[in-house]
Amino acid sequence: MNTALRRIIFIAIIAVIWEVTSRFSGLPDFMFPRLTQVFETLFNGLINGQIATAIGKSFSRLLIGFAIAIILGLFMGYLIWRYKFVEDTLGFVVTALQSIPSIVWFPLAIIWFGLNDFAILFIVTIGATWTMTVSATSGFKNVPTLYQRVAKTFGSKGFHFVRTVILPASIPQLLSGLRIAWAFSWRALMAGELLGAGGGLGQLLETGRSLGQMDLVISVMIIIAVIGTIMDNVVFMRLERSVQTKWGIN
Repeated sequence: MNTALRRIIFIAIIAVIWEVTSRFSGLPDFMFPRLTQVFETLFNGLINGQIATAIGKSFSRLLIGFAIAIILGLFMGYLIWRYKFVEDTLGFVVTALQSIPSIVWFPLAIIWFGLNDFAILFIVTIGATWTMTVSATSGFKNVPTLYQRVAKTFGSKGFHFVRTVILPASIPQLLSGLRIAWAFSWRALMAGELLGAGGGLGQLLETGRSLGQMDLVISVMIIIAVIGTIMDNVVFMRLERSVQTKWGIN
């Protein structure tokens, strides 16, 4: 029995237990909806475009915020790796800021930007920037000294040195950082949309809660879990494996 089959059987068992429990528990649907009702709501939401529109809105915010976080993370990671003064100052601050949950920034984001897309983008960016910075710094520092010496011996320096030696040698660790940073930004996005406004999956969760439609809430939770699983186990894992194969790590 392979891994995929085990997972399918396990999920099927959970689904059966859920359906049987919800039918015989005596709890109202707004507290414990039947799984068939959840899937019906999920199907209808996909057909009428409600959930599909929310997914598109959330992903547009995620991609913009995550792209900004990658650029900032790589830039600050380079500065921290390159200059001792920056490592002692900015590096210390980044380490401290990394321990602060991104949703804690939301009150400040509302004050600075208002309750709009900019506030949510700020939360998403903050959620991934510090992790990306730490990963980039660690990746740059772990480039073998031998590579650097050989490149400098052949006259490589400046941007050429970074582009042809530091970045390629750091790719395995940078990909691991991207994977973690994406998870943080995805969670930050859901929290920001849940508390904020302007559509998205998080706002759809809040709509379901306010209307007492737990079937809608659980439907959105399933969508969030499926997207997270696809991104982690399909996109990033395959990308890491291809890089590891290219570099002869596995």
